Amino acid sequence: MPPRRRVPIDSGELALAEWRADPAAAPRTVVATAVRFTLEELAERAPGRSVEVRVPPFGAVQCVEGPRHTRGTPTNVIETDGVTWLRLVVGEATWEAERDAGRVRASGQRADLSEFLPLV
Repeated sequence: MPPRRRVPIDSGELALAEWRADPAAAPRTVVATAVRFTLEELAERAPGRSVEVRVPPFGAVQCVEGPRHTRGTPTNVIETDGVTWLRLVVGEATWEAERDAGRVRASGQRADLSEFLPLV
């Protein structure tokens, strides 16, 4: 079962639309809401606990079916910044390009979200 949503869907969609309209001018609060909303959306679409996706300082989720992580550092970790995450979510960037450029750090055999992105 995916975690309970903390960002209401309408608020998340509004923040994402505001960010898409002008990414350079979007306030930090809008970016934070959009990132948290899309992380929750990912966890809902790819339920599981085998991969941890981190977008500091905004949030993190566990997702993707497979062996469950319970303690310590997960074996499958993905980390990126908020803007890169949102660009991946809306399809303005590809997983491979961002990973190859070093803007996405992924470790572990399951640390590949290309089949789930873009989300919108």
